[in-house]
Amino acid sequence: MTAQTCILIGAPMDCGKRNQGCLMGPDAYRTAGLGRALENLGHRVLDIGNLSPAPHAPDTADAHLYKRNACIGWTESLMLTAQWAMSQGTPIFLGGDHALSLGSVAGVAAHAAGEGRPQFVLWLDAHADFHTTETTESGNLHGTPLAYATGQPGFDGFPRVPAPVPAENVCIIGLRSVDGAEKAALQASAVARHDMREIDETGIARPLQAFLDRVAAAGGALHVSLDVDFLDPSVAPAVGTTVPGGATVREGHLVCEMLHDSGLVTSMDLVELNPFLDERGRTAQLMVDLCASAMGRRVFDRPTRAHS
Repeated sequence: MTAQTCILIGAPMDCGKRNQGCLMGPDAYRTAGLGRALENLGHRVLDIGNLSPAPHAPDTADAHLYKRNACIGWTESLMLTAQWAMSQGTPIFLGGDHALSLGSVAGVAAHAAGEGRPQFVLWLDAHADFHTTETTESGNLHGTPLAYATGQPGFDGFPRVPAPVPAENVCIIGLRSVDGAEKAALQASAVARHDMREIDETGIARPLQAFLDRVAAAGGALHVSLDVDFLDPSVAPAVGTTVPGGATVREGHLVCEMLHDSGLVTSMDLVELNPFLDERGRTAQLMVDLCASAMGRRVFDRPTRAHS
């Protein structure tokens, strides 16, 4: 295993949705030993602490989009930090709700474009997060980052996306809750999407390996965005958007071990952890364990096998 410089970036943002508590997520990951786990794998860990949003206009309580201006401030801050961190090592963004990916994905993609590399995104999530500000019924912006990062219209006032990720470079695994407007948008796009029925029928390794093969063939950079609700709520209860029927612990580790085996991961999000909803830290610990698997820890001493 090649040692890396892992840059931990806390993003205690809670503005992407109305259910509060994700602002405690970054420190929960630290308390659960993320830095120590990465150091034990031989990596150098640089924890830059928690970010703050860029200055922004105050939000109004009667607006349909919940805390739009706060999300704009966070997006600007995260986008700039992501570009810097990519030049220093492997950034791991500690959330915070999934609206943090508005900035993290746009930032890492801008860095990849500067290096002449295509950016790919693996979205491990129960939800597609492919709404725009115009299609979201809830007004919660944690449901919009993939649309923003791929350059969809409807984000007036947000920072310009320097290098939109081509839709065909995005793969969503774990889907089991998609709104009507998102479904129509996804079906009209080139985004690869794999719901839990497909996972049940064919296994999780097949679609993941096919995507990783595409990333490798293109010489691409790979950003992985891991939402707590990718996992089944029976094993990861600390999320405000629980959807039954998610990935098992073993499926989660298989995904992460395959990611490490590929050697392709260049950046990562850990999002939607709400410690207020956790049970004795079990979700935070599981997310730390999954991140460690993605960075080289093996749950079982098994040989690397090709999945087809």
